[in-house]
Amino acid sequence: DFRFIGGSMGSVSGEKITRAMEEGIARRLPVVLFTASGGARMHEGLLSLMQMAKTSAAAARLAEARLPYIVVMTDPTMAGVLASYASLGDLLLAEPGATIGFAGARVSAQAATQKPPADYQTAEWQLAHGQIDQVVARRDLPGALAALLRLLHCRPDKPSREVAHG
Repeated sequence: DFRFIGGSMGSVSGEKITRAMEEGIARRLPVVLFTASGGARMHEGLLSLMQMAKTSAAAARLAEARLPYIVVMTDPTMAGVLASYASLGDLLLAEPGATIGFAGARVSAQAATQKPPADYQTAEWQLAHGQIDQVVARRDLPGALAALLRLLHCRPDKPSREVAHG
């Protein structure tokens, strides 16, 4: 939740994300995560930074289990969250106008040797440059996710309506 400390990822949120992925593996269910984060929770120090590796490892285990993993990036999805579990989904969706990037515009501008395009951190720019798979308005997400999950998680031998909650 971006309203709490900028949605930053700390030890508790990293643990919850990891557990949601582990629950998906245990129950053989796809995982859909929504992101809204300014990055890692720096005041937690190394514990916070380790969540990047922890959530990335959990995403790798999902891939090994051959279970679909879909990420929906909301505004903003930045820094350590983007550099870890948010960019590792099988499908990466974003809401229109979502800010997506590793560093904020001011930091990027200071570090860049060339001026980046004004819209380079928008969902639409990311889509046009192959960094995400689809831009979907929030009102259209339920239908889009249902269609993608049917496509990716077709199990005619065992239809399932279960959803893992983490």
